[in-house]
Amino acid sequence: MTKYSKVPILAIDTSTSYLSLALAVNTNIYTRHLNVGNKQSEQILPQITELFNQAGILASDLGQIVYSAGPGTFTGLRIGIGVAQGLATPFDTPLQGVPTLDCIAELKFHHPCVLAAIDARMGEVFYAWYDTLNHQRLSDYCLGKAEEIRLPAGYQDAVGVGNAYTLDNPPPFSGSSDMPTAANDLALANSGRYPLTSAANAELLYIRNKIALTTKEQAANKGIA
Repeated sequence: MTKYSKVPILAIDTSTSYLSLALAVNTNIYTRHLNVGNKQSEQILPQITELFNQAGILASDLGQIVYSAGPGTFTGLRIGIGVAQGLATPFDTPLQGVPTLDCIAELKFHHPCVLAAIDARMGEVFYAWYDTLNHQRLSDYCLGKAEEIRLPAGYQDAVGVGNAYTLDNPPPFSGSSDMPTAANDLALANSGRYPLTSAANAELLYIRNKIALTTKEQAANKGIA
């Protein structure tokens, strides 16, 4: 069983069309997982407020905020990190970014070769290979056509997971279309594998580099240190 800090922790996952939230307070986990489409910006703060009210806490009580760092939908990821930064900044609450594909791969735990793959639009998928038995990533985070994905060197068999398996041309390996919720982000953040950072230094993982600039690049272009 995953053990959480006694300090409240909020997890935000907006990497897909779902608005997924999880709030750990002592031994209780409060969740929301809603398919809101393009209304994440309208729904996220009211849903977080409802969670806070349900748990009887305030934003100032949070000891940590976990966010899905991508890859995923560009607008959704920006909404998630923006809200996380907004909640964290007044109270110097640390943030922790969890890569989306890492979280997906953990759905197939204790397997030596796992493909985590999600729809990247434009006929492509975001993907990476993992050894979840030993908690290792076997490849870079990649972008490409699902049907062209090949096994890592030295492996003969694999299992896949992620919404890429809902596509007309899914990856050429057996797999399921399961996707994680913010509760999974919360559990993975608790593993200690991902560093804490300040709100000002929080970043997203962009694989399709030319679509958007990172927070640091935007700041540099504006002449901000």
